[in-house]
Amino acid sequence: MKWTPGRRSANLKDLRGSTGRGISFGGGAVPKLGCGGFVLLLLLSVLFGQDFFSLLGGGVGPGGAPAGVPGQEAPVSASPEEERLASFVSFVLDDSQETWNRIFAQAGQTYPPATLALFRDSVRSGCGYAEAAMGPFYCPRDQTVYIDLGFYEALQSRFGAPGDFAQAYVIAHEIGHHVQNVLGITNQGRGSNEASIRLELQADCFAGIWGHSTAQRNILESGDIEEGLGAAAAVGDDRIQRQSGGWVNPETWTHGSAEQRAFWFRRGLETGDFESCNTFEAGL
Repeated sequence: MKWTPGRRSANLKDLRGSTGRGISFGGGAVPKLGCGGFVLLLLLSVLFGQDFFSLLGGGVGPGGAPAGVPGQEAPVSASPEEERLASFVSFVLDDSQETWNRIFAQAGQTYPPATLALFRDSVRSGCGYAEAAMGPFYCPRDQTVYIDLGFYEALQSRFGAPGDFAQAYVIAHEIGHHVQNVLGITNQGRGSNEASIRLELQADCFAGIWGHSTAQRNILESGDIEEGLGAAAAVGDDRIQRQSGGWVNPETWTHGSAEQRAFWFRRGLETGDFESCNTFEAGL
């Protein structure tokens, strides 16, 4: 992608200097959770609007602010390579949200921007405690995207999806979840695995809408689209299950297959049309 390093988004919050393993919240250390335990508590917190992570100790502070997270960003020590990646994430964050701001304005609506928080190892979000191993996520309670930049190494080495547009797809997908939250679509993804899949595929399509705008503005480079499609397919439920050495079981999917994810990302890329992303009425 064509972009210029250096600009830092006003909507980016850098928590890399103030988070980490062993951090204490609310006066007590938060115990580590397995993957299943974290997902269960996160789903319960989002579904019922309560902080089920508080059962582990600590809790959410006044006004929904996570207890124990410093109010100001602490100094960050990072390599030049990591800082360049943070700058790229900042660029994608602003560029994708500027795209949605234009789309909302054309519809006579106001787009409230999301915040993106960079962290290391672990973080306390408005939806509860999270570890970097869970990957990037969007919390509707505080309207914030959370990402540990170390995920991008896994995206390349573990998932086989290298390239800057693959990295950009991840941010654009999470901003897609913010758009769903703003429009009141998020609740449609609750209640069943199929509903969750439709929500995730729509976020892929919304990411594609942003990708369409980058193509229209000639900031894509050769191979970028292939990188994005590769990333969407790489995080399909079937591929992750195969990679984990388990059986491919569609009944347990929550995000969709590699083919489905690439299809809906491509649909957004090709059409740039919000209405074409209605996964809730489309056949899967």
